[in-house]
Amino acid sequence: MSTEATARTTAWTLRPAVTADIEPIAELRAAVMRADLERLGRYDEHRVRQRLRDAFSTRYTSVVMADGELAGCVTFRPADGRWWLEHFYLAPRHQGRGLGSAVLGTLLERADAEGTAVALNVLQGSPARRLYERHGFVLEAEDPVDVFMVRPPAALPHTAAMPASRPCDAE
Repeated sequence: MSTEATARTTAWTLRPAVTADIEPIAELRAAVMRADLERLGRYDEHRVRQRLRDAFSTRYTSVVMADGELAGCVTFRPADGRWWLEHFYLAPRHQGRGLGSAVLGTLLERADAEGTAVALNVLQGSPARRLYERHGFVLEAEDPVDVFMVRPPAALPHTAAMPASRPCDAE
């Protein structure tokens, strides 16, 4: 993936996740999701970490590195003819500085180049929903806990095509 820089965030990279990342990412998930899960009456100190451990796969997960440290993670996996954005967590000190938009934008460019939709779910009332809406995600379905969103692929800039050749008329 690419390295990005914005006026509000330092340079960042995505690196492939490795098995040793499971516990730091489980801790990050617990910290990031705690307020929303508590608000929904669903926070469980053990379960919040175990759900990540049970679903963690290095195959499609990347670690967001910024300022020389693990700043977050994201899973971007193909399923059901679309990309699924999952486990997108940024450490609180890296939130609100444009890093989430930069990482998300990079992933969406990839999906757009393939002409593939991207789907995700976010907790009801989560401020992350605004980020996704700014990037073109719309409501697909919801339940009392989750909001399911989808973003169709953006139209790629159309380049003028050469007209198809036509046979010459015999005169």
